[in-house]
Amino acid sequence: LTEPPRASPRRRTMRAAGLLLAWALLQPAGTQQCHPASPGPVLRFTDRHAEIRVPALHRVPSSLDPLYGLVRRCLDLIQQNPLPTELLRAALNDPGSVRTSQVVQYELGYVVCAAVALLFTVAVPVAGMCFCYCRSRRRCGGRLRAHRRSLGCRRHCLLACLSFTSLVILISVTCALVTNQRVKGQMEPGLGAVPTTLRTLRQHLASVPQGVQMVVDKFEVPRKQITSDLAGLSRSVGLSIHAQLKATTYAALAELQERAGDLQTSLHHLQILDGTARALAAARAELEPALRERRRRVVALLDDPRCTSCASALGRAQSLELGADYGKVPSVEKVLKAVAGLPRSDFAEMIRQGNGTFNSIPELAVERMAQVIQDLRDELSRTAEKVQSIADGFPLPDYTRPVSEALAKAEERSRPYLREVERFEQYRWIAGTVLCSIILLILACNVTGMALGAYGLSKREDPSDYECRGEAGAKFLLVGVGLAFLFSWLLILLVFATFLVGGNIQTLVCRNWVNQEIYKFIDTPGNLPPSMNLSRQLNLRRDSNLSATYRECKSGAGLWEVLQLDRSYDLDEHLKTPKYTAEFQKRLGDFTARLGEARLLRSEGRQDLETFARSGLDEVDYGRFQEEMRNPVVQTSLPGLARNLEGLQKMQRNSTVAGLLGAQARALWQMQNSTVQSQEALVAKLGESVQFLSRLAPHLKERVQRTVATTASVEARLPVQAQQILRQELGCFARKELRYLRQYLGWLGHTLREDVASCQPLATALDNGRVILCDRIADPWNAFWFSLGCCTFLLIPSIIFAVRLTKHFRPIRNRLISTGSEETCPFHIPRVTALKL
Repeated sequence: LTEPPRASPRRRTMRAAGLLLAWALLQPAGTQQCHPASPGPVLRFTDRHAEIRVPALHRVPSSLDPLYGLVRRCLDLIQQNPLPTELLRAALNDPGSVRTSQVVQYELGYVVCAAVALLFTVAVPVAGMCFCYCRSRRRCGGRLRAHRRSLGCRRHCLLACLSFTSLVILISVTCALVTNQRVKGQMEPGLGAVPTTLRTLRQHLASVPQGVQMVVDKFEVPRKQITSDLAGLSRSVGLSIHAQLKATTYAALAELQERAGDLQTSLHHLQILDGTARALAAARAELEPALRERRRRVVALLDDPRCTSCASALGRAQSLELGADYGKVPSVEKVLKAVAGLPRSDFAEMIRQGNGTFNSIPELAVERMAQVIQDLRDELSRTAEKVQSIADGFPLPDYTRPVSEALAKAEERSRPYLREVERFEQYRWIAGTVLCSIILLILACNVTGMALGAYGLSKREDPSDYECRGEAGAKFLLVGVGLAFLFSWLLILLVFATFLVGGNIQTLVCRNWVNQEIYKFIDTPGNLPPSMNLSRQLNLRRDSNLSATYRECKSGAGLWEVLQLDRSYDLDEHLKTPKYTAEFQKRLGDFTARLGEARLLRSEGRQDLETFARSGLDEVDYGRFQEEMRNPVVQTSLPGLARNLEGLQKMQRNSTVAGLLGAQARALWQMQNSTVQSQEALVAKLGESVQFLSRLAPHLKERVQRTVATTASVEARLPVQAQQILRQELGCFARKELRYLRQYLGWLGHTLREDVASCQPLATALDNGRVILCDRIADPWNAFWFSLGCCTFLLIPSIIFAVRLTKHFRPIRNRLISTGSEETCPFHIPRVTALKL
């Protein structure tokens, strides 16, 4: 018998193909799945226009807000009339037709306040002169003529009233100083903001073309992203197809490899089965005469009378005969003839080629999609030209010139007025600071006088005694009174002048600015003269007005939406995504490519498998083989019989018999080692083949049919599924690139409307003007005159209380005018009484 053949080169190739297939199955997908619901990456666009924006100003909360609110309520009481549209129309169109009675009727509250101020201006100085005259006659601010019991109470009451009045004046003058400084602090930046804002608006309008071109140039951001995605699209598609189809493809190849392995292994075991059965039958034929002769000799020796105790082994020797007969097993020659020459095809090469073809799908996708990728790049360039047409066709540069000219004219004309306002504001601040300082000086005189006077009273024992500190206190009070009389008319003039300006700004401008009445007045035809027609000067739409334009600009409208254009311009129409993506999507939708064609099982391989299935391997009776293998080669154990003979040899007295027994034992051992053991090894080898073939044979046809059907199905479905995945991946790519374009177009429209070509800066400038004029200047301005006016009018009770209190700080002239109490009578005459002895 020959040794089993070593692994053939074809089998080694099959093993290598199996290792390659296992490696491929363990590889990661290498591509990302497309998730249509995912938002995708967000493009980032840099800020472009921040340097020419009009910053929005807002009212800043202040601790003086309650004072501002009180002043506004007072002004609402003084001026309850609405906006005088008729009066303003006449004043603007025909100033000569304005009647004084109309102005007085509208400004009635201010006329009343002017009358009060005039009365104060005349009355207080006249009262001061009268007081001076009386003082020269020693009639005002002199001494008390008599000391009465109620003088202490009256003195304390006057001290409390003057202290309270001084405290209120101190609070008012402090508010006046704070608001005076706040007006000065807000006036300078507020006046400077006017030309700055007008210049910024002109720059904004002038930079519209450059800004539009700038945001159009930002198309380079999505273009670079799409170009980058296009560079990896074909390979990504190929990897996705490979990743999604590799499970079924590799499973079919693995199953095919398993059937090819079954074919190779079955041929090997059939050859072993046939050869081993023949070898066992031949060995049995050779062993049979030798075994028969050996049995005859052993039986004859044991039956010899000279053999002592040999009867026990005689029966075992007589049963010495052959067991299994492999000449009776079924022949497999028919099966071997059927599979002779198989396999005719190289399954290992077939699997390697199928695996290689399938694994080359990414490279094949790159090759077959090269043209469509180039077409998409060209289409992207044409899309860039379409986007550029937005900048080329933007209509604003020719229509913003009137607005720019109006802003330049307003800036130029405002400068002289602003300089004058700044100069007068400097004068006002100086006057206000000086007069507030005088009020503080008056308060200082009052406080010093009250302190010295009270201290002098506490040190004076006799009311008629002269006390220098009390006299000094009285003089300080009179100095304060003199200052109050001297500067009261200047105070009331400053209060009325600032009140007239600030009050009218608040009631005529700010109040009507907040409730939009000013815009309504401007929008009403005929209210403004033709030279002040803002709609025409600003080139606003004919069907719009200033109020509507303000509201549209505040809500974020574009300049082209509020200006009068020769033809309407709809930005939304220019920003519709299909206008830029239709051709791009069409090229992606029309593209097809067969990327899944792979031959896993060629016809000659299929014929080999079908021939193998029809070979009759499943018709062989493997049970007969197994039945014979259960029988030993020799029925009686030759080693056991040899050991029995060796034992009997030791028991013999006859050396001849003992020698014969030893010779027969050695012969049995030689037969066992030389013949029976080799046959037993062949039986074990035969058992392995029978076990493999008996396990394979019942399912052979079913497995072969399934393998053939599976490979045929995979070959048929691969192109269809590859095409579906191709469409899915291209659709995913198109959606992603569409998101890029939508992001850019949305950002472009938002930027044009709310930044580059927005009219919102115009509305913001108007709002800033209201905040600066009304909230930051008019409020503290009005709070200043209100606080200073409170100080001025409180000087009257301060004068009265100070003059009345002066007498209490000086010695009393006549102490005898009294009711007769001990306090008022310096001498006491005791009553004479009788003495009892």
